[in-house]
Amino acid sequence: MSQMLKSSGSMGAATLLSRVLGMVREMVYAHFLGTKWVASAFFLAFTIPNLFRRLLGEGALTAAFIPLFKEKEKKEGDREMWRAANAVISGLVVAASILIGLTLLGISITLAVGTFTAKTRLMLELLRVMFPYLLLVCLAATFMGMLNARGHFFIPAMGATMLNLAMIASVLFLAPHMGSTPQTQIFGLAIGVLVAGVAQAGFQLPTLRREGYRFEWIAPWKNETVRQVVQKMLPGTIGVAAFQINVALTYGFAFWYGHSIVASFNYAVRLMELPQGVCGISLATYLLPTLTGLATEKKFPEFRATLKQGVSYLIFINLLASVLLLVLAEPIVRLLFERGEFDAASTYGVAWTVATMAPGLIAFSLVNILARAFYALGDIQTPMRISVACLALNLVFALWAIVPFHEAGLGAANTMSALFNVWLLLHALRVKMPQLVLQSLFERMLPMLGAAAGAAALAWTLSWFWERNIGHEHLPQRIGAVFVPAISASLLYVATLLWLKIGSAWEIFNLVSAKLHRSAPTDAEE
Repeated sequence: MSQMLKSSGSMGAATLLSRVLGMVREMVYAHFLGTKWVASAFFLAFTIPNLFRRLLGEGALTAAFIPLFKEKEKKEGDREMWRAANAVISGLVVAASILIGLTLLGISITLAVGTFTAKTRLMLELLRVMFPYLLLVCLAATFMGMLNARGHFFIPAMGATMLNLAMIASVLFLAPHMGSTPQTQIFGLAIGVLVAGVAQAGFQLPTLRREGYRFEWIAPWKNETVRQVVQKMLPGTIGVAAFQINVALTYGFAFWYGHSIVASFNYAVRLMELPQGVCGISLATYLLPTLTGLATEKKFPEFRATLKQGVSYLIFINLLASVLLLVLAEPIVRLLFERGEFDAASTYGVAWTVATMAPGLIAFSLVNILARAFYALGDIQTPMRISVACLALNLVFALWAIVPFHEAGLGAANTMSALFNVWLLLHALRVKMPQLVLQSLFERMLPMLGAAAGAAALAWTLSWFWERNIGHEHLPQRIGAVFVPAISASLLYVATLLWLKIGSAWEIFNLVSAKLHRSAPTDAEE
């Protein structure tokens, strides 16, 4: 148990550092690009290799490959384990290289014979530079899975940190030497994406070599491991493909419809991912093995209690984050992004988008937790079908809302489809587990909603007072405009729920207190 806690703690620290650096990267991008059409061209071009990255690399492929990798290690030894890894990597290189070659050829022909607007041509030229990134990041994801399977967590998680550092460096040191206009300097960022991919993959190789890994070409054509990986990854790929195609289509329409929509929505999504990643994903990561163990042992009352407890924790934490993002969207965006090319108009557009997405924060995270409940019960198909249906619904919402509301319409579409996703998952879970009674959970939500309303009122009042009497002209004023209302509202929210004796509030409070008391002795022991 102590080794698991140590490994997960190290991975969590590296992941948190990566997320903080990811936000710094977005701040640097905002300073350099703002929300102008050049920024939208870059973000759309970067979205497309990310689409194929998730199809071929992260998620489906590694989830299919790593169990086979561990099975080879236990049953046939290290030699066959590394041989299986090399067969999969060889197949990945072949598939990605063919895809990259055909795409680059198609883009080059299209640019040679077609007539395009300046922003569309720039997007295609940037895509031609960045598309090989998908091979690099697929290799990085595979290396990460191999190291995790060998008991290494910190170094693989730090790979994303290397990626963010490389992308930040490309803005500060490479872009200024690429010309004198944004249209030419942006290629420094595109090259930086490739450098970042090399850094993320290469950072993990020394540890892999110490484990005994050496690359050798293994023909993937008739390899049994490759065949099994392809068979196992196809069902998972369907859901991922639906999500990524949805994103690409939405971004493509937004790029065609308005100059700044893609860039504004990108910054808002990155801001929303911070609390979602820290709270929702960490809880979902814990719940999957826990619920799986309970389901395997047929301990369904404990399964239901654990699931409801996890949902209660999530609501307690993310309800406060949702309220603060909703009420303080503009001061938060102004503090993080408003400098350089990112002006007051950019702040307004991104803040309005954040405000439309904030009510969906709990839903975004609940989808992860409820899907894990199905996975623990051995049901992959139900959440996948619901996901595909909701993604189609999201596309319809987005195409309808983008015309009157622009980037905020995309945010509202995400919120509505996420809420619908949660409703369908809960309904399907109740059908699967009729004994799952959620009334007590809903009853616990009422005081949480009341405390959140009080926190929102306090945050809005303090924000209004600060803006009216102090303003936001200088950095200290901007810091105060966020942290004075946020800290005051948070204290009121927590104190209210502790006073009302809400179980999840007290459990989290006691856990944090225990961690703080244990931190000094633990550090001394280490």
